[in-house]
Amino acid sequence: QVQVEESGGGSVQAGGSLRLSCAASGDKYGAYFMGWFRQTPGKEREGIGAMSPLTDNTYYSDSVKGRFTVSMNNNKNTLYLEMNSLKSEDSATYYCAARQPRAGGLWHDKESYPYWGQGTQVTVSS
Repeated sequence: QVQVEESGGGSVQAGGSLRLSCAASGDKYGAYFMGWFRQTPGKEREGIGAMSPLTDNTYYSDSVKGRFTVSMNNNKNTLYLEMNSLKSEDSATYYCAARQPRAGGLWHDKESYPYWGQGTQVTVSS
């Protein structure tokens, strides 16, 4: 059973920065394709960034491109989300998700990720 755990949420003023971390563990493979999603009440969960452990390719939604950066540790089982120039519309619950490295599916398709964290709240005040 793969466990996924996020950390690092909190409150920040607009224009500020936050860094989220996500650790995945629990199976023999040890490396995962991982993504960040966010959700606000009444809206669909949105994929905002992801990274492949096989190619180191990174993926971003248009809403965060140029402001957010995803990266991984050397073991390819921890995903980071560096968030800069935060806006009030970035306020949401942020979720980390993981799947096997060669599993298919679009990076932003939440249905392609079987493993999810509990979420961490990010609040940006203007």
